Amino acid sequence: MGSLVLLHGLGANGRVWDGWAQPRVAPDLPGHGSAPTLPKYTFEAMAAAVAAALPVRRELVVVGHSLGGVIALELASGRYGVQVDRVVALGVKVSWSADDLGRAGALAQKPIGWFESRDEAAARFLKVSGLQGLVELDSGAVEHGIKQVDGRWRLAMDPGTWAVGAPAMEALIAACQAEVVLARGELDPMNTDAELTALGGHVVTLAGLGHNAHVEDPSALDHVHGQAAT
Repeated sequence: MGSLVLLHGLGANGRVWDGWAQPRVAPDLPGHGSAPTLPKYTFEAMAAAVAAALPVRRELVVVGHSLGGVIALELASGRYGVQVDRVVALGVKVSWSADDLGRAGALAQKPIGWFESRDEAAARFLKVSGLQGLVELDSGAVEHGIKQVDGRWRLAMDPGTWAVGAPAMEALIAACQAEVVLARGELDPMNTDAELTALGGHVVTLAGLGHNAHVEDPSALDHVHGQAAT
């Protein structure tokens, strides 16, 4: 198996992969955690930023969650100077309505929210990242997802990341030069088995898990990223 790269979802950060025992690279996506912001968030711009910061550029296995799954597919297009052998895209939302896009666009236009206490900021981080009930308020992911400025607290996430838009999954998969596995938690409301199957390729459903399956049970994806799809 090649070097393992783990990409988090929208609103989270690289520390959500702390429960994974395998040696890996788990960067923050642009506009998240300690990563720099971008003037405009597109899948292409985010993939380019991730690629530029990778310490390993060949024989990569990239596991991406949600937004990270889209970035993983984009990285595997061969346009970014990295060699990706396998992509596992977990929990990617593939069907977007006009309302979905409108809500995301509205969130992208909101000013940064400020909080008077760390716990308030931490609670907001958990809600935005979908990690409520999955990680503790004092976890590394929470600590990395908020920051204090002049006595007040805010999310580390740049609100502008909400404007990244909907992925063109068919085109991304068609352009992908790597083996592709589309994975989802059985209880994930963001997608369905039928939606993923319609995209073609190898589909894996993780029994009893939800959208953040990689946090709920890190071992559940071991066989998925460690073996070739059949």
